[in-house]
Amino acid sequence: MKMELMKRIILAVPTGQLTAAGAWGRPLAHLCYRVGEGPHLFRAKSPVMPQGGLMVIDGTGFSGGGEGEAFCNEVLRECAARKFTGVVCSFPGRPQGALLSTAARLGELCQSRGLECFVSEGCGGAAPTATVIIPTALSGGSLQNRLEEAQNRYGPDRVAVWVERSAEDFLLPSPTGSGTPLTMEELERRREEYGSSVFFSSELCAHYFTYMAGEQGHFVLFDDAGSIRKKLLMARQLGITTAFLPYGATAELLGELLERP
Repeated sequence: MKMELMKRIILAVPTGQLTAAGAWGRPLAHLCYRVGEGPHLFRAKSPVMPQGGLMVIDGTGFSGGGEGEAFCNEVLRECAARKFTGVVCSFPGRPQGALLSTAARLGELCQSRGLECFVSEGCGGAAPTATVIIPTALSGGSLQNRLEEAQNRYGPDRVAVWVERSAEDFLLPSPTGSGTPLTMEELERRREEYGSSVFFSSELCAHYFTYMAGEQGHFVLFDDAGSIRKKLLMARQLGITTAFLPYGATAELLGELLERP
């Protein structure tokens, strides 16, 4: 029997993978909603309609105009119709305007109705009743420090983690701290082509290797089941009780991380 890595692991499920993800018997967060102009709530078409779990609302690409109150009412009606237990506001960057006010208002409305509300880090200060999601992928610094700082800023019980399976190739030096995302196939090709030794960074809680392409140095940072397990254990040791795993990127690793019901 596998040791439980976290009190609650939620699988974030893309459209079309609901049946496969549901077989793991874990809570689900449905990645099939977005903020559209108005703002209004839009749902992606899916062969299996979501029922139960959490509604994830993607704010990517929204201009930020309009009033958020009517949008919040749309969200609450959808929660009631689909028997959702809460909402995740996945609003990237530092949201402004309607997105920020929407996150704040949804936090209040969810609390008053006994629903959970999670928000991305950029909305954490505006939504004091919501739980703030911290991504675990880093290119520098310390993951433990990152999580502890978030707990100090938002409160020890207001932090959850989004455990990404990352793979990025960084040029050396990397002035922006941003790398080129790699598919798993591209990652394996680089490892095979350059025959680099793989190391583990305890600070980043991720694997890495380096290689030279001509005169240009590269630093490749990536996750596997082992590094994801360590991230979950670190979060648990800090008292964090909820973690999101993106099912689309981690499905092949779940056998090593979770026990089927």
